[in-house]
Amino acid sequence: MKNKGLIFSVAVIVVVLAGSLFAFELGKRNSGNAQSEETKKVSILQYVSHPSLDDIRQGVEDGLAQSGYKEGENLELEFQNGQGDQSKLATMSQQLVEGNPDALVGIATPAVQSLANETSDIPIMLGAIADPVGSDLVDSMERPGGNMTGVSNQVPIDQQLDLAKELLPEAKTMGILYSSSEDNAKPQVVEAEKEAKKQDFKTERYAVPSSNEIQQTIQAMDNVDFIYIPNDNTMANAMSTIVNEADKKNIPIIPSVDIMVEEGGVATVGIDQHELGVKTGEMTADILNGDDPAKTPVYVYDEGETYVNQKQVEKYNIDLPKNLEDEAEFIDR
Repeated sequence: MKNKGLIFSVAVIVVVLAGSLFAFELGKRNSGNAQSEETKKVSILQYVSHPSLDDIRQGVEDGLAQSGYKEGENLELEFQNGQGDQSKLATMSQQLVEGNPDALVGIATPAVQSLANETSDIPIMLGAIADPVGSDLVDSMERPGGNMTGVSNQVPIDQQLDLAKELLPEAKTMGILYSSSEDNAKPQVVEAEKEAKKQDFKTERYAVPSSNEIQQTIQAMDNVDFIYIPNDNTMANAMSTIVNEADKKNIPIIPSVDIMVEEGGVATVGIDQHELGVKTGEMTADILNGDDPAKTPVYVYDEGETYVNQKQVEKYNIDLPKNLEDEAEFIDR
């Protein structure tokens, strides 16, 4: 009986030890799995705060999350905003690069240019860059080369001026309002003049060095039937002033971005800024997963969506064609 009891006790001890060893090994394995998904770091530099760029930044974070990179889980996000100050952008770029992130995101051309001055090794994602080639950021849209790729917010200027012709059939002269200090605006002005000629619009350039000159510039627009605003951060940031002054002179505005319509432009064919950011976030996730930015084409939207400000349409007594009534997205400002 004693031998049987001894055997039983030994058996119990063996079972307990085996169970403990199994639990220990399982715990180690589970711990290893929890840590196997390495946390990535993405640093975002935004040129200035205004609704369009803010929408893009939120879209970047949403695109990363939709692609499996969630802040606080497997993603560390760092964000800096230069507020339109070039010296701040330079300092912030240096700080972000020194933090050694897995990828950088520049929102607007000046932000990307500033990041590019600090590194040629860390991948840089283009967020809202109108002319990546003309800005000397990439070799080509199809094969960027170097350490950059991302999303271009090239606007469909031909479609925008088609829309202007449709809504303002009596218009003869288009005033182009843009910032002379922004490199990304200048090629758009040239393209707008080319497309305007096809629509038989005369054009007048109104370049302003800063937002402080916008008021007096619009007050001097005596022979303009409508104002065209390219994708220009300075103008976007001063849209409330532009709308206020243009409304005083009864000059309708055809802007290039959907948010500008929401803020008082009449209408445009544009790209949803949040969706543009989402696409940037998705492409950033692809780079984090191992894609080579040098071989990843810059994404360009082929078609825009039509946005119409209902109150501005009524203010300027514009007759909307039936197709726009059915297809456009209306904003009631």
